[in-house]
Amino acid sequence: MAIPPYKAPAHASYDVVIVGGAVIGSSTAYWLSQELGTRMSILVVERDSSYEFSSTALSTSAIRQQYSNPINVKISQFGIEMIRSFPERMAPFFENEPAPDLGFREHGYLYCCSPEGVEAARARVELQRSLGAHTVFLEPGPLKDRFPWLNVEDLGGGSWGAREEGWFDSMGMLNGFRRAARACGVEYVDNAVTGLQVSGGRVVAARLATGETVACGTLIDAAGPRAQQVAAMAGLSIPVAPYKRYSFVFSSATPIPGRMPNVIDLSGTFVRPEGELFLTGNTPLDDGPADYDDFEMHHEEFDERIWPALWHRIPAFDALKVQTSWTGHYEYNMLDHNGIVGFHPAVTNFMFANGFSGHGLQQSPAVGRAVSELIIHGAFRTLDLSPFSYERILRNEPFLEEAVI
Repeated sequence: MAIPPYKAPAHASYDVVIVGGAVIGSSTAYWLSQELGTRMSILVVERDSSYEFSSTALSTSAIRQQYSNPINVKISQFGIEMIRSFPERMAPFFENEPAPDLGFREHGYLYCCSPEGVEAARARVELQRSLGAHTVFLEPGPLKDRFPWLNVEDLGGGSWGAREEGWFDSMGMLNGFRRAARACGVEYVDNAVTGLQVSGGRVVAARLATGETVACGTLIDAAGPRAQQVAAMAGLSIPVAPYKRYSFVFSSATPIPGRMPNVIDLSGTFVRPEGELFLTGNTPLDDGPADYDDFEMHHEEFDERIWPALWHRIPAFDALKVQTSWTGHYEYNMLDHNGIVGFHPAVTNFMFANGFSGHGLQQSPAVGRAVSELIIHGAFRTLDLSPFSYERILRNEPFLEEAVI
């Protein structure tokens, strides 16, 4: 396929420059354009428009309401609303073809719980239900009755989200946001930001890898795992780094009957159906910051850690064969695993939308909307995401979330 010629930015100045055109950046562009149309000039700079190595494309594409913080539950609830309404919202931008259906598989999540963790698990379920979630806590007997293929001997029970949890099409969401934003006048360029010019406590311009300099009114850092690189260009720092995650798709000689949820084992290993196959992953033993371009696969992670955990929790998984695998990057917030959303207090037009630690895809609808509200109105209008503000980074005060995978 022929490579299209490079297209330079159409203008020398933009009201908003978004660094990163994957799902967070494109969601933000979508929400800005929906409210303002062409009244605001917006440039999205994406270093690789194929998105081959983006966290969005390499995500396991799941959404859940099983969190310990109310705001994370509410963010996911809006995400579910967005997934369900996506074809209708996108229809105006797909006039001659069907609008994207994100193929939501509402199979739920099942968090396995140790005997020692029952009290905390019940408290999380109570919180989630008070916010409208459908989570239930099942003791070992009822858990075995519901999922007879599950080994419950070492469990105190499990929390099960029977509705409004599952998995969906990540690239369908990204492509929908991107197409809608472009239809409303947002400009995308396949390029990289290599430097920022800061003057008087504001970012005044961004320098591109191809040599152009574009002035900006607001600069949004939506660079995913490369977020700290962009922040450093403005003399700023956030505790965000790429962390490798290995995903494996496997077949099983023994099928799992019934509607299998996304099972989160005590070991941290997860497994869910993927058509006739299964998708699994875990937190690697050697977890830590990786090089930005390090996507090397560690196949031993499956053989040495994941398979034993799967076989213990689901004894039917005694004969497995890996069909495909890949490595992706979490944009990992090393302080508290939660996103950073909001303006910097000193460089006052530098906006953070970073550090979602594996939750970025499911949180992107609400985060993009919130960022647009801050830019247009100067305050949150729908969900109050102020607990995610940059100021907590300066104070070194974690906004903790117990339910981290």
